[in-house]
Amino acid sequence: MPGRGRCPDCGSAELVEDSHYSQNQLVCSDCGCVVTEGILTTTFSDEGNLREVTYSRSTGENEQVSRSQQRGLRRVRDLCRVLQLPPTFEDTAVAYYQQAHQLAGIRTARLQKKEVLAGCCVLITCRQRNWPLTMGTICTLLYADLDVFSGTYMQIVKLLGLDVPSLCLVDLVKTYCSSFKLFEASPSVPAKYVEDKEKMLSRTLQLVELADETWLVTGRHPLPVITAATFLAWQSLRPSDRLTCSLARFCKLANVDLPYPASSRLQELLAVLLRMAEQLAWLQVLKLDKRSVVKHIGDLLQHRHMLVRKAFRDGTAEMGAGEKELQGQGQGQGLGDEDVGSSSLELPAGKRPSSPALLLPPCMLKPPKRVCPAPPVSMVTGDEDISDSEIEQYLRTPQEVRDFQKAQAARQAAQGTPNPP
Repeated sequence: MPGRGRCPDCGSAELVEDSHYSQNQLVCSDCGCVVTEGILTTTFSDEGNLREVTYSRSTGENEQVSRSQQRGLRRVRDLCRVLQLPPTFEDTAVAYYQQAHQLAGIRTARLQKKEVLAGCCVLITCRQRNWPLTMGTICTLLYADLDVFSGTYMQIVKLLGLDVPSLCLVDLVKTYCSSFKLFEASPSVPAKYVEDKEKMLSRTLQLVELADETWLVTGRHPLPVITAATFLAWQSLRPSDRLTCSLARFCKLANVDLPYPASSRLQELLAVLLRMAEQLAWLQVLKLDKRSVVKHIGDLLQHRHMLVRKAFRDGTAEMGAGEKELQGQGQGQGLGDEDVGSSSLELPAGKRPSSPALLLPPCMLKPPKRVCPAPPVSMVTGDEDISDSEIEQYLRTPQEVRDFQKAQAARQAAQGTPNPP
């Protein structure tokens, strides 16, 4: 072929490329002579002249990729294939990994941080494209520590200056609940504990939205709240068979880790549901507790917005106005004091109804106790030395100045006079 020279044996220009294992060779198609063999890399001019280029003179030495970087790039691609991400996601994650690997803070980091770097780049790519993926899923695939992964993730975002949107709460619920092993019958999950995925996901979303409206999610890690909401949704769908199951056993059956604050989030959710149940007339006579209120979660969520407004509002002024209106109607219709006292409020005369609790974040309802530091104890005895500048503040008249000068002169004279024998 023109542009590749001629065969040194027969002079033919029909030279073709022949891949022999991992090396590309130029072979003459007429006589079979191997023109070039084992060339690592060439430049355009040397390729036309059929001259070999040593590796030290080639561009391959400058473009050398370390073993750790090769291993990391391979891990990025493997993660994208396992998660079945589109090819564009893989290209972006590889580009982020190459940029991050050039940073001095990453190249000199510990091996543990370098191993989670690939997962951080994949997670950043998914977050930027609104692909629902949790940090816990990546940590499970990489067998990585969550604290190390989150610290590396924040460091990469800051060093690269990336704009990464936070994962939507609804997408997080869908992704997290999909990992529960409760939707198919198995030897480890009894038949009475198997639940339909769509029903459980729908009710979990409603409970998480309720927790968000009542300040239970703000400023907190979302996974404990989602775990508690999923547990309540799962119990409420078949309460007769599942009320005896504890939260720890539920997480064990679902094959998920139990977050430490999930028990506290569960109690807070039950307290909110009890406050809402007090506003429904057909539930007031049942005297519900935190165990029995689970049976009526469906009714409470159906009227969620109205019950939240009635259970958590500053209704002192409204109730006061309503009480005056009732009293005015009672006087106009000739009702006595006994009739007013036996109204729907059922309160003794002269007492106003209690206003509902304010809807405040838990950190304001139960603020942490702060240790007040003890005031410093002043140890003033009166024998402390007084500086000259402080003495001058107390001198008021010229006579006092002259007296002070005389006293200083007498003191110096006395100190300079030797003691008598």
